[in-house]
Amino acid sequence: MMAPSGPSSVKRRCRRCLYWIPVLFISIIVCWSYYAYVIQLCIVSMDNIGEKVLCLIAYHFFVLLFVWSYWKTIFTLPMNPTKEFHLSYADKELIEREPRGESQQDVLRRLAKDLPVYTRTMSGAIRYCDRCQLVKPDRCHHCSVCDKCILKMDHHCPWVNNCVGFSNYKFFLLFLAYSLLYCLFIVATDLQYFIKFWTVTFLCLTIPFSLSLQNGLPDTQAKFHIMFLFFAAAMFSVSLSSLFGYHCWLVCKNRSTLEAFRSPVFRHGTDKNGFSLGFSKNLRQVFGDEKKYWLLPIFTSLGDGCSFPTCLVNQDPEQASTPSGTNAAAKRCQNVSFIFCTSADNHQFPAKPLRESQSHLLTDSQSWTESSCNEEKGKLGMSNPALTIEKET
Repeated sequence: MMAPSGPSSVKRRCRRCLYWIPVLFISIIVCWSYYAYVIQLCIVSMDNIGEKVLCLIAYHFFVLLFVWSYWKTIFTLPMNPTKEFHLSYADKELIEREPRGESQQDVLRRLAKDLPVYTRTMSGAIRYCDRCQLVKPDRCHHCSVCDKCILKMDHHCPWVNNCVGFSNYKFFLLFLAYSLLYCLFIVATDLQYFIKFWTVTFLCLTIPFSLSLQNGLPDTQAKFHIMFLFFAAAMFSVSLSSLFGYHCWLVCKNRSTLEAFRSPVFRHGTDKNGFSLGFSKNLRQVFGDEKKYWLLPIFTSLGDGCSFPTCLVNQDPEQASTPSGTNAAAKRCQNVSFIFCTSADNHQFPAKPLRESQSHLLTDSQSWTESSCNEEKGKLGMSNPALTIEKET
């Protein structure tokens, strides 16, 4: 039987329809720009056949890549945590029975012990989502719009009506890049005709019936499309350049937008560069190993989205030192890890073995073992009595 549709379900459907308004707006702008550029500018206004052919070929190349990447960003479903991060039926009952009891700590510590989870909440607790009832993987966050946990969530973008995360972050970057190139190409090729429009307008106001009108644009609707097309492309270029530059900086630092605003917290403390592996590996983690696919909206990101290589020691001079509460044993372990991290081309390594899907990211570097730190770290880590549960949404 189908569930009865109540006011809440109708409200939910209306909200989903409203979420598509920004996407519809962008689609209308793109369709109009296609008509204005191809029909009104190239076919109607351009007299030189060679210029017309070159502009049409280049324009269709840029618009194809732009639409392809935009489509992939919108319709690529965000990846969610795998089953191993979800609580079993018995564990769910135990947590529901004692919302803030010691049994919750025991359950989460037991689950996180066998999972590739290194980040914590601000209070040092296991990151747990009470809505999805799962232990959050590293860099995973709960989206209030999608109402689910998203792997390596960057942000929820209203312009694509989708969460930007591990599954479509490369597509989002390419969408920004190709939309910027699309707008810059329109500005560059439309500029001379835009100048002709204003030249003709100025001469009409100052010298009526001037003979120089013969060198300007024809007195048709094309000149208005050309004028507004130039203004729209120029304005979008400014906003897109700043946004694209910001995300390029995030990729170089291996951070998400959420991590840029709030640094990830590890067992040894807050570390804003905790996931940074150096420029080359940071780039490969998003775009993959095969450079021939970097510029195509094809998924090539490394890993499974649930586990990521980490660095225990932050080498950024702006980063604050470890909290005073950390004892000398932890500092000695960090010093040992610093030696191994800097011994091979300044590449950083995880504190624990990675999954098989992540291990090939570090194949060209010296292998890392933590046998020298195991005994001392065992006294810290998960046995910390101050560890409490903090439910995040």
